[in-house]
Amino acid sequence: MFRFQHIEYLLGLAALPILGGLFYMLMRWKKKAAARIGDPTLVKQLTSNFSALRFLIKFCLVTLAFIILVLGAGNLQKPGAMENVRRQGVDVMLVLDVSKSMLARDIKPDRLEKAKQLLYRLTDKLENDRLGLVLFAGRAYMQMPLTTDHGAARMYIQDASPAVVPTQGTVIAEALRMANSSFNSKERKYKAIVLLSDGEDHDPDALKVAKQLAQGGVMINTVGIGSPDGSPIVDPNTGELKKDDQGQTVISKLNEAELQQLADASNGRYIRLDNIDDAEITMTQQLDSIEKKALNDAEFIDYNSYFQWFLAAALFLLLTEYFLTERHVKRAPGQKLRDSDGKVQATSVKLQTSS
Repeated sequence: MFRFQHIEYLLGLAALPILGGLFYMLMRWKKKAAARIGDPTLVKQLTSNFSALRFLIKFCLVTLAFIILVLGAGNLQKPGAMENVRRQGVDVMLVLDVSKSMLARDIKPDRLEKAKQLLYRLTDKLENDRLGLVLFAGRAYMQMPLTTDHGAARMYIQDASPAVVPTQGTVIAEALRMANSSFNSKERKYKAIVLLSDGEDHDPDALKVAKQLAQGGVMINTVGIGSPDGSPIVDPNTGELKKDDQGQTVISKLNEAELQQLADASNGRYIRLDNIDDAEITMTQQLDSIEKKALNDAEFIDYNSYFQWFLAAALFLLLTEYFLTERHVKRAPGQKLRDSDGKVQATSVKLQTSS
């Protein structure tokens, strides 16, 4: 099955209507310029060497070369040989709070961006593990099921924002249930959840769900984002501080007590995200303590790229366009022709002499 490695480059094809519009405007300008001269006979004499068909062909060649160059930049690929890769790892579900309280700036640049920085580090360190991603606020959404494609995980993490989950709140219990649905229910080990949240809104069902998951062999590790003293929240739509119904500025505080309880209930670990390096080391060591299982994945180990063929075709078209003249090819008077036998034939040119 073919694919484009850089599918975003195909957006360059959107320039095709612009090229067509420019060509149309140029042809209209030529017609108007000819009309201003007025005398059709004179216009015909002035443009006798110009070929409108050749001009159109040159434009088509340039346009086709542009299309091929864009496709070449996308790098069409075909999967190569497949290989069964055997690795030792665990299943880790990343559960990220994207509620608006995560936009508080008591941690720079803000809580959400700091949490995403830690997740980027973890995706690099957990290279032998399968990763999944759940985003939650007032509702929980499965963004990515368990996979070994860590590149896809980074893409989903990068796009995480409050806009992904428009319903506000902090439904930790629902997020934990959704993360647990990705695990193999027949296994009672090899499973872990990393929950990143400020835990601002107390969820009374979260602790109960955490205990249920622990009975199924799931370890819940929690990362607290923010400060106990709290910070105001900047509304991303208005750029103003969030107010409550009484007009008072809302202060979002880190709820460490709930996050600590969730970790304790499932033999996990709670850490507060102050230093990225320390948090990365602590969390990876905690996940390394989990018993690992053999993961067999059929992966493409190589892709055959075909961009060079597109570049060669585009170069050929551009060279053809360069050497193709817009003028009619005319034979000069007195020019000698050769027949199929290579013999020189005289042209029928009448010479006029003065009497």
